[in-house]
Amino acid sequence: MTPLTWEQAKAYAQAKELEIAGLIPPQDVVEIVQNPKGGLFRCNAEQHLWTGISTVVLAPGTDATEVTKHLEEHFRTEDAFDVESWVNITQKYRVQLLSRTTAEGYIFGEGEQGTIVIDSWSPCFTLPDGVYPGGDF
Repeated sequence: MTPLTWEQAKAYAQAKELEIAGLIPPQDVVEIVQNPKGGLFRCNAEQHLWTGISTVVLAPGTDATEVTKHLEEHFRTEDAFDVESWVNITQKYRVQLLSRTTAEGYIFGEGEQGTIVIDSWSPCFTLPDGVYPGGDF
């Protein structure tokens, strides 16, 4: 992968959030809300990654666990990610996708009742000199 700017890393991760959301059958989706800003975290001493979040509001009666398992099965058929799943402390089913080649990753599963939350983090990139990594990006 060629070196990314923070803007490219953000766009990449946000596009993947929408791709994941787009795998949910349209009749099960009321709305997709993508946060316009995220934050930066360190990958290592020289690089950062961008983190963001999208929320899918599900149609009434749609089972968030079943939707999450459907998404999980899709990604288990691809080679790009290692896939893990678990039930968290609040008894909600979660799936994590970790890139096999970069620091990119995603965690998705039921958020507030009737939603699927997709957390993302981009591949690593180097900030230009003088760019402060705090705040919103």
